Amino acid sequence: MKKIVTILGARPQFIKASVVSYEIAGIPSLCEVVVHTGQHFDENMSDIFFSELGMKPPDYFLDIHGGTHGVMTGRMLIEIERILLIEKPDLVLVYGDTNSTLAGALTAAKLHIPVAHIEAGLRSFNMKMPEEINRILTDRISKWLFCPNFVSSEHLRREGFDEAKIIPVGDVMFDVALHFGSRVSEQGGALNKFGLLPKKYILTTIHRAENTDNHKRLLVIVDALSEISKSIPVVWPIHPRTRAILDQLGLMDRVGKSLMLINPVGYLDMVQLEKYAALVATDSGGVQKEAFFYRVPCVTLRDETEWVELVESGWNLLAPPLNCKEIVDAILFCLVSRGKEISPYGNGKAAKLIVDKLNGDLYK
Repeated sequence: MKKIVTILGARPQFIKASVVSYEIAGIPSLCEVVVHTGQHFDENMSDIFFSELGMKPPDYFLDIHGGTHGVMTGRMLIEIERILLIEKPDLVLVYGDTNSTLAGALTAAKLHIPVAHIEAGLRSFNMKMPEEINRILTDRISKWLFCPNFVSSEHLRREGFDEAKIIPVGDVMFDVALHFGSRVSEQGGALNKFGLLPKKYILTTIHRAENTDNHKRLLVIVDALSEISKSIPVVWPIHPRTRAILDQLGLMDRVGKSLMLINPVGYLDMVQLEKYAALVATDSGGVQKEAFFYRVPCVTLRDETEWVELVESGWNLLAPPLNCKEIVDAILFCLVSRGKEISPYGNGKAAKLIVDKLNGDLYK
């Protein structure tokens, strides 16, 4: 039997991993050991969270969160190395672009364990983003580069990667959306709990440091959402860290009076909120795609996006948070517009393609 060690550190990575882990579990010749670094400690990642996803809790929990990028990544390298020396896996599987991703890939490479990178080839071309550095370095030391779309594959080709390493499979997030989107409806759940009507509210998520740590940008976002809330409710599941920053700036009372601030919700509740929103306003890469999967227009509050095909097709509109009126205008425009019908993320079988490829290569 061949052993896969999967390194995860953030809630979105567990969501992506749910469909891949399901496929691994269905192959008798493979076994998986899951390591949770604890990078994004989320109180909602309880036993209920894992049961909703159909996943068993992680085999290892490292509880590494907070501190600078160097401190966090360094601690992860030490602990992941210890685990890999114990488990002696045949490959290490990583997702996306977090510090956990880079730490897992780098540790494995130093121990001469091959690395598989899911969501390879994504680029924002903004080297000020720690995520951009993480994904570039992880791609460079990976053996299998599983690309979610055509654009990511082309990025790798232009960067000179061996064609045999570039494996277009589609997006595991699309697999997830097809599976879990069918499990929620307009009744019950978060809509009932918060008194929301389908397609009569805006969902917003703001978490990136470029927005939360830059107080001018954060204030522009707050002003724009407050203005929009005069015509349509704006629901904001707010992360404790973002809440603390707003409190520090003395903005909590003001924000609380105009926006519907709620605590982070369970996974299926979040799917329901995304699926039945009139519009999503976010700085999250994953939420941009999820909005598209449910054919909900999206305004991305960033300077750039990795998912350029969603902008080109009209489902996503970039609105850098530099000017309140421009964000308001973007939201009002997108509320009454729809994009072109495109299918850039595969056929919902990405997880199976990934696991079949790994299983076949490991037994060559």
